[in-house]
Amino acid sequence: MGQIPFKNLCLLVLVCCAKGNSQQALVDLASLPSNFTYEIRYATSDNFMGTVLYPCAKCLLRAEVAEALLEANQYFCEKGYQIKIYDCYRPLDIQKAMWSKVPNAAYVANPYDKGSVHNRGAAVDITLVTLEGCEVAMGTDYDYFGKEAHIDNLQLPETILSNRNLLLEGMKQFGFQPIRTEWWHFSFIRNYQFPILNEPLPCD
Repeated sequence: MGQIPFKNLCLLVLVCCAKGNSQQALVDLASLPSNFTYEIRYATSDNFMGTVLYPCAKCLLRAEVAEALLEANQYFCEKGYQIKIYDCYRPLDIQKAMWSKVPNAAYVANPYDKGSVHNRGAAVDITLVTLEGCEVAMGTDYDYFGKEAHIDNLQLPETILSNRNLLLEGMKQFGFQPIRTEWWHFSFIRNYQFPILNEPLPCD
């Protein structure tokens, strides 16, 4: 499936930024030609907070990050998989609400320190599904807070370790880095060039 060249994504961002709206510096991934699967958990109550946090299910990312994710998804598609997205840009106020419930920097980034890379529009929470839509086993559910979700935990079935390694090594090829405690989280390697945002998600 075709993809919008990075230079065209940049043009979209430049036009939007000219209007003086920082939110417009983010690209709506669903507006681009792609075959991602979406399950934006924070737009539902099926999350560790137990409540709806987002007014709509959208994945917004910085243009450079979106381009890298498109390339990663193409890589996985060629192997018989595609990326399923749980979370992308997250407003800072939502981060503060999460921190108030789980003030543990191993699992929730401190919004009063450096914040989360999600707040910069430069991180994604993802898994893999087959091209038929079946989830690939990763050993835990999304947002599981425990050692079973740690990427350095080798006390897991070989199939789980192999699936996690497929996801990890694939994402690293396109400029994403993991965090130790969450197999699903990937931050764009040049994320600190982007400022933290607290703009609400734009819902139609």
